[in-house]
Amino acid sequence: MGRLTPIAAAFALMLATGAGAQSLQELPNSGAGPATAEDGVTTSDGGAMTQEEAIAATPDDPAVVPSAVGGLANAGTMSDAALGQPLGGYNIQPQVTALGKRADGFNIALLSIMAVVTLFVFGLLAWAMLKFRRKSNPVPSKTTHNVLIEVLWTVVPVLILVGIAVPSFALLLDQYDPPEADVTVKAIGHQWYWEYEYPDEGGFAFDAIMLSDEEAAAANEPRLLATDNRVVVPVGATVKVLVTSVDVIHSWAMPAFWVKMDAVPGKINETWFNAEQTGVYYGQCSELCGTRHAFMPIVVEVVEPAQYAAWVAARQEDAGIDPTDLVEEEIATADEPDVPTVDAGAGGEMSDLPTADTAPPAGTVVEQSNTESAPTN
Repeated sequence: MGRLTPIAAAFALMLATGAGAQSLQELPNSGAGPATAEDGVTTSDGGAMTQEEAIAATPDDPAVVPSAVGGLANAGTMSDAALGQPLGGYNIQPQVTALGKRADGFNIALLSIMAVVTLFVFGLLAWAMLKFRRKSNPVPSKTTHNVLIEVLWTVVPVLILVGIAVPSFALLLDQYDPPEADVTVKAIGHQWYWEYEYPDEGGFAFDAIMLSDEEAAAANEPRLLATDNRVVVPVGATVKVLVTSVDVIHSWAMPAFWVKMDAVPGKINETWFNAEQTGVYYGQCSELCGTRHAFMPIVVEVVEPAQYAAWVAARQEDAGIDPTDLVEEEIATADEPDVPTVDAGAGGEMSDLPTADTAPPAGTVVEQSNTESAPTN
């Protein structure tokens, strides 16, 4: 009976997985595209397409196609199938940030070091098996120590690890020590969509909901990656992204920027990027967050500064934000005098702080005692 227990557990897990997949197929299809048929792929007109037909209908060299019209939703940039989208296979997406290019190069260097070490070790194993086999050495050697070899196999791996650690730490330092931001975007994770705010532009906000298959096909955008509203940023600008969540842990990830930051409820994490090339870039939530985790994509549109300014103006007008009020607020903030701080070590006194004649609050002030009142009958 003990041997049958793992088989029974595996069979029960298989049944549970099948039931879970069937329940997911029965979920309502709001914003996640039409349900697919069991034996094929659903086309935009609702008909079933087999896998072979779907492969045959996919162009070998996708052309640059226009995205949804510009306006409030986006700045009208065309989507390029060769940029900012999954390419398939094991290759990393082309990086469009200086940090991403450094990280990609570091990744290639690590793979090269791993390949050299692996080939060297397997070469030693093959050499040892051939040279010290019983036929070649009927009388085995009784050598137990070799100081030179023992020093080499200790020092060489340490040097390799130090050589990896130095650029790795430098990369981490630059990744988590961002320069001064030109644009700030706040990304708020929900089950299952993203909400965005632009605090430096008056605080206008919008939601980004995934397009259905029909809507994505009509806009010539990739399936399961396009959203009704895009995050629009200027090219060459340092963009600070404040990431948080209102329910569960999500993750804001953009592969072409080498950016991935967890969105934790009650906590604001910070990441940044500086895109060097205009275009439309796609990402997804990269933290399991529920049944529709796969249906909360991220779209960032990188445009010229003039296009960004026009898009911001349209968003501000739609939200009823007057840009002149923002300028006046910045001027008033800059004109505020700095309040001196008290340095306890230098013997600073509270009398050093500026005083102001403030009138007592009008009305009755009720002081709450620290002691609990006695219960009354």
